[in-house]
Amino acid sequence: MSTPKIQLRKVRKVFGEGGQAVVALQDIDLDVRPNEFVTLVGASGCGKSTLLRVVGGLEYHSAGEVLVDGRSVAGPGSDRAMVFQHYSLYPWLNVMENIKFSRRLRANRGQFTSAEVEAASGRADALLNLMGLPAAALKYPNQLSGGMQQRVAIARALLSRPQVLLMDEPFGALDAQTREVMHDLILHVFRLERATILFVTHDVEEAIYLGQRVVLMAPRPGRVDTVYEVPLPAQRHQDMKHTPEFLALKREILARIRETSGMKTDLDLLEKLNRSAAPAP
Repeated sequence: MSTPKIQLRKVRKVFGEGGQAVVALQDIDLDVRPNEFVTLVGASGCGKSTLLRVVGGLEYHSAGEVLVDGRSVAGPGSDRAMVFQHYSLYPWLNVMENIKFSRRLRANRGQFTSAEVEAASGRADALLNLMGLPAAALKYPNQLSGGMQQRVAIARALLSRPQVLLMDEPFGALDAQTREVMHDLILHVFRLERATILFVTHDVEEAIYLGQRVVLMAPRPGRVDTVYEVPLPAQRHQDMKHTPEFLALKREILARIRETSGMKTDLDLLEKLNRSAAPAP
């Protein structure tokens, strides 16, 4: 077994203090292997996005250990990149300028040589082609569809060749057809770039189709409840969503989400109320 790329050991995250304190994450233990695609699902408020931000160094954990390549995470780093649901592109920059923005900023600060800047330009061209956007290089964000904007955001995240890609519901704002296209695109990117991906989603079907493992988190406080191995081959195609194995796993995960969130109890109560309110035959 290879050494985990990401290691979480008894990770706890508390927001606020005293009587106002809220435990967002409690005793999170999780290993993510190098070049593994892991998806996180669970009811709202279970701490999925908070966990992702902790790994990304955007939130500091209150207790426990967060390690990437065996080194403690104390803040953001070039080895990790994040993609959010909202594309966060700079509206005054065109597509190519958006992709190269962080590299250009660091070059202006003298953190890169001219040769490194030139290499970054070649990398940006390659990513633009990978995302299927070579004709959009000079367009501005308001001239692009949502799916195209998210492709630009992914290309920007990949520019520095991060070893870990953290994705927080990146396709949540897209329509169903565009989401399917983006699913196949990110799997293609995953195979080519060989990054480790930790991906947050509310969509169980999306989690199974993309992930090699699905981690189900439970709320109040946020914790790892169940880890599911996905019984699909590495090469995925959309028809797999209709196979018995896929549908069985989807039903199992959805049922567990209802149980851990208390939704099943609420539904049972509603059914009882409906039966008691029904007129006598």
